[in-house]
Amino acid sequence: MASSAPHPDPWRAVDAQPTAATMAAALEVRGRTPSQIRLRRRFLRWVPVRAGDRVLEVGCGTGVVARDLAALVGRRGVVTAVDTSATLLERARALSRGAPGGRLVFRRADGHRLPFADRRFDAVLAITVILHVEEPLRVVNEMARVSRPGGRVAVQDQDFGLIGAAHPDRELTARILDGVAARIYPEPHSGRRLGALLRAAGLVDVKMLADVYQDTTLTRFSRNFLERRAENAVRFGIVDAPTAERWLDGFNALHAEGNFVLTMQYFGAAGVKPDRARR
Repeated sequence: MASSAPHPDPWRAVDAQPTAATMAAALEVRGRTPSQIRLRRRFLRWVPVRAGDRVLEVGCGTGVVARDLAALVGRRGVVTAVDTSATLLERARALSRGAPGGRLVFRRADGHRLPFADRRFDAVLAITVILHVEEPLRVVNEMARVSRPGGRVAVQDQDFGLIGAAHPDRELTARILDGVAARIYPEPHSGRRLGALLRAAGLVDVKMLADVYQDTTLTRFSRNFLERRAENAVRFGIVDAPTAERWLDGFNALHAEGNFVLTMQYFGAAGVKPDRARR
C-alpha cells in the first residue's frame, strides 16, 4: 500500500507547506547573496544564454534566475518560466514587473510534463531543481524534447556530499549535514552526476562546470541553511533539540571570532540537442 505521508523534501510540494511564504522569501535571500549571484550568472554566461534567445526555465521559484535571463536575452528575446507552485509564481510575477530586458512569461507547469510543443526553445534550463524532482531523467528528457535541434539544455545543482563547514565538533557536523541530506534527498550527491544525466537524455557535446558558494561572514542565506539543517536533524531524530542548539552556537562563536567558513559545491552541465535529421 502506498504511503500517504508527505515527502520529506518540502520543495516537492511548496503550496502544501505551512511555511510556503517563508520558503519564497528564502529564495529571494539566496538570490541576493553576492556569492550566489556570482556563481549563478557565471553559469548562465557559460551555457551560454544569448541575446534574442527563446529560453525556458523549469522550476523558476520566485523568478530570481528568470530576471537574470530576461536581461541576457534582451528586448528581442523571450523567457518562459514554469513552476508547480502557485505561491512561488505569484511572487515571481510581482517581483518581475518592470524587470529590464526581454519579455517574461510565467506559467504553472510540471517539469515531468511540459505543456509545450517540440523544438520550441533555443535554451532550456533548470537551476537548483533536479535535486528535488521525483524523476530527474524524465524531466531532462522533457527539457530536451522542447529544445530545438542545436539548442542548449543546461542544469545546475548543489552537491550535498561536498560541503565545507568549520565547526568545533566535526563529528557532530558530519552527522547532522550528512544525516539530514540522506533523509531528504533520494540522491544528495547528484550534482556531480549531472553530465551523465544529460548524456542519458541523448544530448551531445556535454560539458561540466564546477563552482562553489563560499561564505566567511555568516550571511543570511548561510544562517538560514544551517538553521534548517538543525531543525531537520531534530525532526528526523538525528540529535535532540539542545544538541542542535549547541551546534548552531558553535557557528555563532566562530563568526564572533572572525573564523566562520562555509562552502557548498555546485555543478553545472550543459549539452546540445543533436540535429538527427542531418545525421
